[in-house]
Amino acid sequence: MNLKHSRQRDSILEFLATRKDHPTADTVYMNVRQSFPNISLGTVYRNLTLLADIGEISRIRLGDGVDHFDYDTSPHYHFICSECGGVFDLNMEVTDTLTKAAQENFEGKIEGHVTYFYGRCNNCNPKH
Repeated sequence: MNLKHSRQRDSILEFLATRKDHPTADTVYMNVRQSFPNISLGTVYRNLTLLADIGEISRIRLGDGVDHFDYDTSPHYHFICSECGGVFDLNMEVTDTLTKAAQENFEGKIEGHVTYFYGRCNNCNPKH
């Protein structure tokens, strides 16, 4: 896709590149506003959607109605803290074993999967 250059879009990408916490659009908006005080929340949403649609970033949908965004588009798993709601990358190998097992039991064509792990992060897990 041939996009018209946008300094605002570049700023959104640059901000996401510095983050590992998978921010929401509101968080992106609050931070990008520091460089572009007149940017609207709608502009941030539209650019995040566009960047996700063209594969420049990943959109993470946890089922709570709030999208999170990830600069890292490589296949990887996520951990969601059930206490604070934080979203973290899991450092583990992504295999196609689960997709193959699902395909064996499904007549349609499975093209991939999304897996989230849940529990409490280090900050929320009580130390024993």
